[in-house]
Amino acid sequence: MQELEPLVKEKIAVWLNGNYDQETKQEIQNLIDSQSYTELTDSFYKDLEFGTGGLRGIIGAGSNRINKYTIGIATQGLANYLHNKYPNEKIKVAIAHDSRNKSDYFARITAEVLSANNIHVYFFKELRPTPLLSFAVRELGCKSGVMITASHNPKEYNGYKAYGEDGGQFVAPDDKLVMNEVAKIRSVDEVKFTAVPENIEYIGEEMDNLYIEKILSLSVSPDAIKRQKNLQIVYSSIHGTGITLVPKALAAFGFENVTLVEEQVEPDGNFPTVVYPNPEEKEALTLAMQKAEELDADLVLATDPDADRVGIAVKNNEGEFVLLNGNQTGALLVNYMLEAWEKAGKFKGNEYITKTIVTSYIIDKIAASKNITCYNTLTGFKYIGQLMTQFQKDKRFIVGGEESYGYLVGDFVRDKDAVVSCAFIAEMTAYYKDKGSSLFNALIDMYIKYGFYKEKLVSITKKGKSGAEEIKAMMERFRENPPISLGGSEVVALKDYELRKERNLITGEVKDIELPKSDVLQFVTEDGSIISARPSGTEPKIKFYCSINEPLSSREEYETTDTKLEVKISNIMADLNV
Repeated sequence: MQELEPLVKEKIAVWLNGNYDQETKQEIQNLIDSQSYTELTDSFYKDLEFGTGGLRGIIGAGSNRINKYTIGIATQGLANYLHNKYPNEKIKVAIAHDSRNKSDYFARITAEVLSANNIHVYFFKELRPTPLLSFAVRELGCKSGVMITASHNPKEYNGYKAYGEDGGQFVAPDDKLVMNEVAKIRSVDEVKFTAVPENIEYIGEEMDNLYIEKILSLSVSPDAIKRQKNLQIVYSSIHGTGITLVPKALAAFGFENVTLVEEQVEPDGNFPTVVYPNPEEKEALTLAMQKAEELDADLVLATDPDADRVGIAVKNNEGEFVLLNGNQTGALLVNYMLEAWEKAGKFKGNEYITKTIVTSYIIDKIAASKNITCYNTLTGFKYIGQLMTQFQKDKRFIVGGEESYGYLVGDFVRDKDAVVSCAFIAEMTAYYKDKGSSLFNALIDMYIKYGFYKEKLVSITKKGKSGAEEIKAMMERFRENPPISLGGSEVVALKDYELRKERNLITGEVKDIELPKSDVLQFVTEDGSIISARPSGTEPKIKFYCSINEPLSSREEYETTDTKLEVKISNIMADLNV
């Protein structure tokens, strides 16, 4: 084992000689015997940490993997944090899991460790979506919640999302406090794995029904749905949890013509019909779009494994199905909700919407046109949830979202919610069809009114330890030497969210950024383009978000303007030299 670093060898020895089960030890020994040194290094070179989305990693043996022991240590740390924060209180925690491999097993480990720490656990009997877990935390008066999921990651992954008492994922300072408690655990022997069964209470469909009832109360165009109840919808759960609630929500809203993609109905952690179970990927919607073409459907909906994200496809004016990106769907949803609220006379003057700094700025323009405040947060829906909790007593949240296909309507949940989103995207489609339009034409009309905003996300994957170092070096290079021009337009400002400073590159003027620290850079060009760079908190990727815009005067100009903007984005990425 000479090729391994001393720290890696030391950790391997701890696992081989410590209080770990024989199956785990054998898995490690097999890697040693086969001289899989890269795999061993990646499995042990660090401890899996809470990032922007909690724990997330590849399933397997090792300190940098998702397994019984890393889940157990995380849960023991969470239990210690909860006892510190709520001394002498009866602590309750809700737990749910998605369809991924071993999700049910990891959820059970989590429940057992919490129960052993004298914490009352509400345990969902069967797999359920992430937003229902967030809803249950608040509904049941819990101090925390845990969702076992790796969202839309490849099948090799699983993860652990930890929630606070507001139903949102932990944010500062509590995220660090949990991390510190986890880091204090020096040995797996400190984890209380022996369950106390009387501390575990099972919950089932009663929570589903309450949640659907609350969603239905938010509907703003029930009459349009009644007239368009036969709207042809094709839905795929991509082998995930959405199948448990999305069809129920659509039926509750009054949609009677929903076709399921049968090949993808069965929850399955191997996601056999797709390469990645990610509705952001066109390939994941292939079967749904084929079904939609057969049926001449109005709308395609597809949700990721834990049903917090939704991808959609609609018919263009040539009758072909096209995918909308997360910015387009989010902007349409905001535009529809604000118009519907205005029409219904629901504005009282204290409403607001939210989005993230890398989500389309057309949303800011739409909100401004209705005199509604639009708050921008850091990337990660937990920051939107934090804002909602901050404002819950004196402001009314209408809708929010982020470009990565996550949206929320209403304030019953503090995380992105594909169940409520599917219901409202269907309602929105019915509303425009009722007016003789389509979702595609509604999109173009929005661009004519507010400007054609085109966005594109370019992700570059860099795996393992060396990949993490490459990503770090790339961000340092951009900080020290920002590009002079992008897409033929001069870069006039650099926003560095790590330093919390915005620098005018022409005048040298520096302004503070009023958001928490985050490793994000934004380049703003003279013609209004915004290019953001950030390492992912949950995947081995660096992400570039390109946002450009120009006026659109008619529907007829849509295609040529779209092509022109696409070329400009390609030029910008070439200028970044990544």
